[in-house]
Amino acid sequence: MDFSETERVRELREQLWAFIDECVRPAEPRYWAEFSAETIPQRISPVMKDLKAEARKRGLWNLFLPDARFGPGLTNVEYAPLAEISGWSPLAPEAMNCSAPDTGNMEVLAQFGTPEQQERWLRPLLAGEIRSCIGMTEPDVASSDPTQLALRMERDGDDYVINGRKWFISGAAHPQARVVLLMGLTNPDAERHRRHTIVLVPLDAPGVTIVRQMEVFGFDDPGSHCEIVFDNVRAPQRDRIGEEGMAFLIAQMRLGPGRLHHCMRMLGLAERALSLMVERARTRVAFGKRLAEQGVVREQIARSRVEIEQARLLCHKAAWLLDTEGGRGARFEISAIKVVAPNVACAVIDRAIQVHGAAGVSQDMPLTQMYAYARATRFMDGPDEVHLAAIGREELKREDGRL
Repeated sequence: MDFSETERVRELREQLWAFIDECVRPAEPRYWAEFSAETIPQRISPVMKDLKAEARKRGLWNLFLPDARFGPGLTNVEYAPLAEISGWSPLAPEAMNCSAPDTGNMEVLAQFGTPEQQERWLRPLLAGEIRSCIGMTEPDVASSDPTQLALRMERDGDDYVINGRKWFISGAAHPQARVVLLMGLTNPDAERHRRHTIVLVPLDAPGVTIVRQMEVFGFDDPGSHCEIVFDNVRAPQRDRIGEEGMAFLIAQMRLGPGRLHHCMRMLGLAERALSLMVERARTRVAFGKRLAEQGVVREQIARSRVEIEQARLLCHKAAWLLDTEGGRGARFEISAIKVVAPNVACAVIDRAIQVHGAAGVSQDMPLTQMYAYARATRFMDGPDEVHLAAIGREELKREDGRL
């Protein structure tokens, strides 16, 4: 395994750090001040438009997409450290057109979309002109088992008639959101992994209603986490992605790289929390000496550094396997990092909060918002328990083969 950085990646790292330090982080206070949490669709701060223009000018655009037809063609190993840097700010991924759920949706459209679908949806997504969302999670079934998803898509002539409800649909209230990749039940009598299909549904289609935005630990990102009702929505069958019954396969292929991106951003988040912890320890005095001189605080800092380094190595191994063996060959490691990285981020952020004391849970620090995101990531793209079950099955098979 070779995780060494190419000259191209070293250059992009330097450019990305400069962009984060010079443009993105200074814009954070203005960004959060300029959107209203009471409005659907939410108003996005004009600063994001400025950041996107600057990212494009600096060549920091669509870095996530390995398909050289549509992006710079970076490998997963090359993109992984860049994704980590982007995790230092919640604004950076969108500013670079590298934010979920658009990234996964663009990968699906690049791999499975028809030329017409690519022209209508992929091209404007690549240009950052529109946003998209993925409609999977439902309130009435345990969506950790996607074979249970119950939203119905029934054939009627050349259309599907769609009825059902989704929630926690990230980005659906963004003012630039235009389309949802909707996963629904088309053949309830088929084998359980062949019952569902993905259809492209414009968010302004008759019968699509955004009911509300869901909060996560009392926080929300602009445009995110919506509950949506689909009431007799008609979608042409030509807007189907792939064949009927392929939704589970497409979703799994979509989630592999996406999980890696989430995990690398989690490590960036953990690095920022550790940086804040170290700064607090250096400057705060208690019991006659700086916190940095207190053994218990040094231990918290040391544990955080060790855990981040371990998680990073596992993430890079998963990236290398995605590049060399594909999603199937990397499935064990992808499940492993999806458990490890969010838990490490939660632990490091929690320690940072503790070192900051009351300030750590106040609005003066970003730590509570960071923790809410990290904690929610433990069930985004599959909860810990599902990934641990998959790892356990693989390990049992491996041990059976040795007996």
